[in-house]
Amino acid sequence: MVTTHNLGFPRIGAQRELKFALESYWKGQSSRAALQQVGQQLRQQHWADQAALDWAPVGDFSFYDQVLDMSFTLGHLPERVRGHEGDVLDNYFRVARGRSAPADPGAGHAACCAGVAAGEMTKWFDTNYHYIVPEFTATTTFQLDASRLLAQWAEARAQGVKAKPVLIGPVTYLALGKAKDGSDRLALLERLLPVYAQLLDTLAAQGAEWVQIDEPILVTELDADWQHAFNTAYHHLKSAKVKLLLASYFGSLQENAYLAANLPVAGLHVDAINDRDGVRPLINLLPAHKVLSLGVVNGRNIWKTDLNATLDWLEPLAEQLGPRLWIAPSCSLLHVPVDLASEQKLDADILSWLAFARQKLAELQLLAQALNHGRASVREALDANRAALAARRASTRVHRPEVQLAVSKITRDLGQRETPYPQRAPKQAALLRLPKFPTTTIGSFPQTAEIRRARSDFKAGRLDAAGYQAAMRAEIERAVREQEALGLDVLVHGEAERNDMVEYFGEQLDGYAFSQFGWVQSYGSRCVKPPILFGDIRRPQPMTVAWTTYAQSLTDKPMKGMLTGPVTILNWSFVRDDQPRSVSCLQLALAIRQEVLDLERAGVRVIQIDEAALREGLPLRRAQWPVYLDWAVESFRVAANGVRDETQIHTHMCYSEFNDIMAAIADMDADVITIETSRSDMELLDAFDDFRYPNEIGPGVYDIHSPNIPTEQHMVALMKKAAERVPAERLWVNPDCGLKTRQWPEVIPALTHLVAAAKTLRAECV
Repeated sequence: MVTTHNLGFPRIGAQRELKFALESYWKGQSSRAALQQVGQQLRQQHWADQAALDWAPVGDFSFYDQVLDMSFTLGHLPERVRGHEGDVLDNYFRVARGRSAPADPGAGHAACCAGVAAGEMTKWFDTNYHYIVPEFTATTTFQLDASRLLAQWAEARAQGVKAKPVLIGPVTYLALGKAKDGSDRLALLERLLPVYAQLLDTLAAQGAEWVQIDEPILVTELDADWQHAFNTAYHHLKSAKVKLLLASYFGSLQENAYLAANLPVAGLHVDAINDRDGVRPLINLLPAHKVLSLGVVNGRNIWKTDLNATLDWLEPLAEQLGPRLWIAPSCSLLHVPVDLASEQKLDADILSWLAFARQKLAELQLLAQALNHGRASVREALDANRAALAARRASTRVHRPEVQLAVSKITRDLGQRETPYPQRAPKQAALLRLPKFPTTTIGSFPQTAEIRRARSDFKAGRLDAAGYQAAMRAEIERAVREQEALGLDVLVHGEAERNDMVEYFGEQLDGYAFSQFGWVQSYGSRCVKPPILFGDIRRPQPMTVAWTTYAQSLTDKPMKGMLTGPVTILNWSFVRDDQPRSVSCLQLALAIRQEVLDLERAGVRVIQIDEAALREGLPLRRAQWPVYLDWAVESFRVAANGVRDETQIHTHMCYSEFNDIMAAIADMDADVITIETSRSDMELLDAFDDFRYPNEIGPGVYDIHSPNIPTEQHMVALMKKAAERVPAERLWVNPDCGLKTRQWPEVIPALTHLVAAAKTLRAECV
């Protein structure tokens, strides 16, 4: 009999219950007990959703981030959060977001709520999930605190769950962190392993039989030292009194297959969505006593599994492996929405092609039923699955010959500016007449309760189109007036009309569909609802021109047109699995190019095309980077470079490690790039020690993901660090990301300090 299990479940709740509970607690509007009760209710519901599985995960629920949870389990706290009043949860939120919350409603921000620098945040492998980066030094120590995990374990046992604790493995944990003093992270392995051993023994003492230990860096290129670290780690842990299921995902093992197969663990999970061809060779390497778990349902996308084709492939393996075969989703279901049953407005055809987390677990059960009792036992479900997939393949809504023809005509010349940057920069300077260290923001301003209410009323039919337009124009005017009062140099319209930087554009493009409740966690309480790219892309009409030109009519200062770039729209969507991603990206590039040219014709002289997700789309193996970067950069250039020399093109990137792709970023040939550097203390600019970035750059000096308000002195210090690597005449001063998640009482003083910092820099550089 084949065994079923899951690697992780979405924790935000089908209606984003966790988001609202967190934000209420952080504002001091609800108690800690209320927050913890919501967490407990969600865990209970999620375990009930997984009741049909043979093993359900425990410890995958988090109030903010699973990597941060592991840091606290290991007693690994940054020095700056020690010595504050409050308990573990206070410190937890300080590291996560720079500040905890009032201890009780109405208590105010006491000493326990004081702000500190938040932990650095970056992307989890090639996903749009962000994790809090562990911080190491040569003197880092570890001390077990298993209280969080043991409490969840006790809850699961009380509910009758056949539970499997989930941990991030020691080698991946070290690989995900940063040594703040330049020391060797692997030197800490010797101190770390005894704490892991203690944790495993503690779980065994509490009755755990299996422990899932996630080591996703096994799908990346590992040098000899990191490969050796795996052998060291798991030979140290092999005496644990629990069975270890070592889990890799997001890619293929390739040269690490022998290493993974022969580590002293009881079972191995591999991502058979991304590495189906590697499974049979792996079976030949795997010792005869080990369990092999195959990820056969895609945990990263929302399309239905082809159950019949999957069974064609699985049945011989089940015959060969017998009870050693486990099946699961390819990775944690954290990256997909909770439940398709909540969707009442999706087109019926498209709805029939999709599967969210609960539906994916149902698919898993169907596969197990077919493997254990024969296909006849689930014949009706298999026939329905076959019919839905056939309808999708044949749909005329998916395939548009005119779009495919346009993509086939793209040449490299389409992505070239009229002249190189050194020749066009003086033309832009003469037109824009900006001071040294020009100031701007990244695009969005706070999405107030009034904005959200107007949008909700408009969608519900309680507000007509004219009323909605008037409400949005009022918010745009407010944003413009606030920026003028602050003294910013290049303004933005504030994006009041935009629900999300990707969803907004997808709603206006043919080839996209939208869910009502398809939310996934990006970080902490931040949830996004990725649009569903189901067909060939076409732009029926302009998308932003009216809003931008209205904003420009309110001011004499330059107004940026704000667009999301094709690579980011692609990477932050649920994308088609029936054609190469590169083709979908070029279709998007042509649509954005039309918008860029319409903005220019309307008189907009500064256009920002955000590519926040360029880095996260990189393949996990460096050998595959050149192919991706070639079509990703080409897509940006196709979108951006049809304009005249006088039009200044900006792009923006955030919360990823960009140092190792700086040459590709330069090849995008944007006139100005704004980029996140505040949380990393300008670490990103280390790349410029060896690489001379040719164009202008705005290194972010205001961490907008934290409620802390940076001082003028802090921003000046960061910009002076930047000026050591980039000539001052090519530096901009700006936040590190958009301001939609902040409140006006935070934004105004922070931007006041930002403008003051620019004035100080100008005075000191005269």
